[in-house]
Amino acid sequence: MKKPSAAKWPVTALLAALACGVSLQASCADTVPAPRASAAPFDLTRPEIQSFLAEVTQKHGLDRDAVQALLAQGMRQPRILEAMSRPAERVSPWYEYRARFLTEARIRQGAEFWQEHRERLEAVEAATGVPPAYIVAIIGVETLYGRNKGSWRVLDALMTLGFDYPPRAPFFRAELEQFLLLTREERIDPSTALGSYAGAMGAPQFIPSSYRRYAVDGSRDGQRDLFMDWDDVIASVGHYFKEHGWEPSGIVLTEATADPALMATLDPRNLALDTTVGSLRERGVVFDPGVAAGTRAILIPAELQDRPHVRVGFQNFHVITRYNRSIRYAMAVHDLAQAVQSLVNAPEA
Repeated sequence: MKKPSAAKWPVTALLAALACGVSLQASCADTVPAPRASAAPFDLTRPEIQSFLAEVTQKHGLDRDAVQALLAQGMRQPRILEAMSRPAERVSPWYEYRARFLTEARIRQGAEFWQEHRERLEAVEAATGVPPAYIVAIIGVETLYGRNKGSWRVLDALMTLGFDYPPRAPFFRAELEQFLLLTREERIDPSTALGSYAGAMGAPQFIPSSYRRYAVDGSRDGQRDLFMDWDDVIASVGHYFKEHGWEPSGIVLTEATADPALMATLDPRNLALDTTVGSLRERGVVFDPGVAAGTRAILIPAELQDRPHVRVGFQNFHVITRYNRSIRYAMAVHDLAQAVQSLVNAPEA
């Protein structure tokens, strides 16, 4: 597997890495474009930036001059702040949300990706219990199988949100700290690495803390590369699911029917396995009779175009929501996984 030509940066040699230019390329993965016009450098004399600089360099033994030189390259991106701060848009009904991801092209490309990486997918399933279909679907939903990995510099995104987005500044400042450590550990050029406007990176879109905690060196070459190495990407998604409690051979989701009055009470923001199969049956919910009564579950609103509808999710569905805190996201991953699986298993014409 060919590796990216990113500069290596032991911390003491970071200044040399900063000579690399910035490349912001348009990407369908971004919610907003990444223009340069309104970007501006940060004032590093700001107390919060000086405090961050002192804390992380002292805490981790980093070269202060080198880290400060890197932060001096960061650009404040107002468009990122606009994207994070705009009022929440109308929540699409499930059938509209589903249609965005269950396209003929995405399903076909998923099957092609599966065929190309079948050996690695099967090895990861053997090690983690996570079926290839769900690994493929995560990558398909996140970045269209690596085609759209984001066009914002991660440094810009994390500095902008860490220092100029008060609602979640502590979170993004912590991710900036993790990014500094990550790029040293994995020999990633911190001045050119690209990702989403929230700082997620690579084909599986891991934020820096998740990258450091869950990424796996699937190719066993001494580097965890989620940008270019598909062995690492596939192994890392499987490992993430396993670490969050994926149950091998466990059911993910099933269709159900329920009384309209019950369906009207469901909260699409609820992510908890807050009921059991037995309890749902007592409330008149009808679904797969093969699931044990004590199994933890969640009743999910899944509106169809012509009527209300519900589905029942189980532990593995809950695991998918740990990747992205949204039941609609998790349902899209499940449905794409099933569609790709069906195409892969279909007899050749």
